[in-house]
Amino acid sequence: MNLDPYEWMENLDNPKLLEWIEVEDRKFREYVHSLSQRLRERIRRYYFVKNLISVRISEKGYYALFQDRDVFKLKLLDREGEWIDVIDSRELGEHVILKDFYPDPTGRYLAYNYSFKGADVGFTHFIDVETGELLDKLEGIVGSIIWLDKEAYYYVRFFSKSKSPDGVDPPTTRMFLRRQQEEEMVFGEGLPQAHFILAKPSTDYKNILIAVSLGWSKSDTFVGPLKDPSRWRKIFGGDFITFPIDAVDNSYLIAAFDSGGYGRIILASVNGEVKELVREWRYPLKEAALVGDKLLIHYLVDASSILRVFDLKGKMLDEIKFDGAGTVSITDFNSSEAVLKYTSFLTPYRFYKFSGRGLEVIESKDFKLEITVEERWAESFDGTRIHMFIVKRKNCKADKVLLYGYGGFNVSITPHYLSYLIPFIEDCGTYVIANIRGGGEYGEKWHRDGMREKKENVFMDFIAAAKYLKNMGAKVVAMGSSNGGLLVGAVLTKEPELLDGAVIGYPVLDMLKFHKLYIGKSWVPEYGDPDNPKDAEFLIKYSPYHNVKPAKYPPTLVYTGLHDDRVHPAHAFKFVAKLKEVNAPVYLRVEKASGHSGATPKIKLNELSDILAFIYKVLGLSMA
Repeated sequence: MNLDPYEWMENLDNPKLLEWIEVEDRKFREYVHSLSQRLRERIRRYYFVKNLISVRISEKGYYALFQDRDVFKLKLLDREGEWIDVIDSRELGEHVILKDFYPDPTGRYLAYNYSFKGADVGFTHFIDVETGELLDKLEGIVGSIIWLDKEAYYYVRFFSKSKSPDGVDPPTTRMFLRRQQEEEMVFGEGLPQAHFILAKPSTDYKNILIAVSLGWSKSDTFVGPLKDPSRWRKIFGGDFITFPIDAVDNSYLIAAFDSGGYGRIILASVNGEVKELVREWRYPLKEAALVGDKLLIHYLVDASSILRVFDLKGKMLDEIKFDGAGTVSITDFNSSEAVLKYTSFLTPYRFYKFSGRGLEVIESKDFKLEITVEERWAESFDGTRIHMFIVKRKNCKADKVLLYGYGGFNVSITPHYLSYLIPFIEDCGTYVIANIRGGGEYGEKWHRDGMREKKENVFMDFIAAAKYLKNMGAKVVAMGSSNGGLLVGAVLTKEPELLDGAVIGYPVLDMLKFHKLYIGKSWVPEYGDPDNPKDAEFLIKYSPYHNVKPAKYPPTLVYTGLHDDRVHPAHAFKFVAKLKEVNAPVYLRVEKASGHSGATPKIKLNELSDILAFIYKVLGLSMA
């Protein structure tokens, strides 16, 4: 007996599937076409703005990756304050996304990653910025590039489909030294599946700093002389998260989440001595940088960023707050400065520099709109308080709500630039973020209380947020993508009459099969192992694909992309097919030129316009 009647949908080359996709996709696009066309130009105004993605420091200046209208651009802000174009995604071909970049310390040599149509698998080019010479080229999923000289560098490769050189089945990672296009594996031999390697040099460029993680709740720190892999050793770790910050004299600054799970800063020596520098606070530590003799630490306070500055004796020197709710990220630092990106609901970006005293704005982009950002608390089934951001235009009722959640992998959902939702807010729609368990908003315990057999907490927290809004008299459409798609799918099948609509993007939905599709084995530490009968018992209880039943479902949109090589599109197809069996009002949108890593701005604009048009229709929202 075939227990999975839609297993055939896992073959993306099946003509029957492609025909089914074409029919379903056309139905949805015809349904939203007129409204989507009208919304597109309004969205374009906010989505096609210049937006900073990341910044890195070099002697030449700051390398910065932007989305600039409908292209991706890598630019250099030199030490004289002049912006210089380095890479334009259009030069690399159609449907190209620039993803990451790694300058050498001088800034003369640069590596950059790109992929086509949103795939994770892509290409990495190594160039001489001054001459334009292509020095080397790699294919695959590559990161943590550390330049040694013009012809030599370390890099980490993610094996998503093939075995590692030492014979371990994918997914897994290994670190290589590549010199004059010849390479050898220097770190990671024997690491099992689902282990990830992240590496960087110390700011003095004498030491290597490596974090080896199993899933998203356990990691070890390895260190050693940069140019001698034979001496790289584990210095700290355990059944908790830890990540290295920098080297100080003969010791190493490390962030450790080993106590209450909120994070502290320790100084660890190679002989095993550990000294606490900055003790754990009641709010979670997210990242830290060493700038000269100052420690710059980023914390989350009720899902909004603040910065604290400490000396190397652990004394707090300063606290830096931002106007209203916002999110900061430390994108790079060296011995004299750190660079940061800030974003908020109406702020695409502010590019800051920190040199030891306060923040200096290098460049910024903001929009003006009369909005209110309220913070409310819902109570979950077990008394846990669930924080929410409620964002709306002034003088509008909060009665037509888009509720967003994620709830997993220690990911914190914080204030972010709304881009395509600004027209929604202009037209009196209300956007709500629910900071549910499974994320990192309130420390590692908050994360672990939404993992494995405790995943039910995540869904109940989101249901509590939805009920809070419904009790205010609101219509509620729930939205989530990836693991957030699992969230909305689970809530939809658990309480189908609670929601007024559901929007499920690039989702994980078959919880008995996820580990056999693409890189799903990586998620076993987070979700559990379907091949283990005890784990399968709690997985099947909430697996959206296995819990579709005859019921009164709200209008539902499931969307995905054929180039998603992280979460197999079959999750979406199979779930839609099951919902159609019970005559649920479900639509499917399939983008042929996007993946889990996104899409080019033009493709993304079309996708976002269609999604927003669906939300307008479900909520009965009128355009201004």
